[in-house]
Amino acid sequence: MPPEKIDDTAVTIDGSGPPVLLVHGMGLNRQMWQWQLEPLADRFTVIRYDLLGHGASDIPAAPVHMSHFVDQLDRLIGALDLPPCGLVGFSLGGMIVRSFTVAHPDRVAALAILNSPHDRTQAERAAMRTRLALAKRRGPASTIDAALERWFTADFAARRPDVLDRVRQWMAANDPAAYVAIYRILAEGDAALTNAIAAIRCPTLVLACAEDYGNSPEMAQKMGALIPDAEVAIIPDLKHMGLAEDPAAINSVLLPFLQRQLST
Repeated sequence: MPPEKIDDTAVTIDGSGPPVLLVHGMGLNRQMWQWQLEPLADRFTVIRYDLLGHGASDIPAAPVHMSHFVDQLDRLIGALDLPPCGLVGFSLGGMIVRSFTVAHPDRVAALAILNSPHDRTQAERAAMRTRLALAKRRGPASTIDAALERWFTADFAARRPDVLDRVRQWMAANDPAAYVAIYRILAEGDAALTNAIAAIRCPTLVLACAEDYGNSPEMAQKMGALIPDAEVAIIPDLKHMGLAEDPAAINSVLLPFLQRQLST
């Protein structure tokens, strides 16, 4: 099915079967799921969409709050008339799907939280605020190279500069003002979710990559301890964008989880 616009949201739908919505990370767009798409679309109706202020979706009016993204997802699910579905969120997307599940538990059949922050320490939050200030002062492009170093291993960066260039282009395409406004949610929004996620009751997978220090295995373990009966998986040797660097490693955990929870 070709890309389309539903209200203010750019969306692409592939495959057939139980619905799974994929929610991308800060500064990226729905194309970041290309490495997961084929195995998922073989079994599910896969719905990828651009967050507000990203890709081809509309830019939200300032000030921007987490509720804008929760409402966007709710409107999309309603417009598509979906039954309770699988939600998969990466990084900022992982914060959004947690917020959404707390607000709309009846719409979520299974939840997967990938490489997403939780209950940052003061030092971790200070580092985020420093990057936010840099983006505000010099524009989002000033943060890209450092982000790519945090996101990919040095070996992969040397072997696959094409993948890094693709991600760099996605990030550079963002509207500067919208990027800064939304980055503030990424930097601060985990605090409000710290205890709220204990209310989540649907089957949940929390996944982290071992070398992703900003969205660490320790954070994943803490989330797993708060969400009743959550599964926690730590993927060795990868950084933040492990789903692009080693898709098979991520898919080997994500796909079986979704199959167990959503198979009819």
